[in-house]
Amino acid sequence: MSSTAFSLIGFISWALFLLLLMETIRTCLVVTGRVQANGFAPDNANLSPFMRRLARAHANCIEGLPVFGGLLAFAILLNKETITDALALWFLAARLAQSIIHLVSTSSIAVSLRFSAFAAQMAIGVYWAWRLAF
Repeated sequence: MSSTAFSLIGFISWALFLLLLMETIRTCLVVTGRVQANGFAPDNANLSPFMRRLARAHANCIEGLPVFGGLLAFAILLNKETITDALALWFLAARLAQSIIHLVSTSSIAVSLRFSAFAAQMAIGVYWAWRLAF
């Protein structure tokens, strides 16, 4: 499996993991009677700060998947993985870092690090788009 394909399935799997984590915690909250089954806000606004960050980290993945996942899929479909392979694992590492930092802290330094991880993904995405187009 190419680095591009691995990164695409890794990105999708990470988004799925965050969703499963959120739904597992929500299920526990319902089963234990702490929250009614229909008592969840889409962004977890009525839950703990961690659950709000988890909803946002998952949303970040879903928002980025069409753009970054699309570039990875495009490279695979056109057999141009040589363009994306070199940075694919760096992209995936930056995506994981962004989410993990989002989950563990909202301190000033954490927000700066999280943005840096996102900026790295954007730079990689712009580079891929340019190289795939020309």
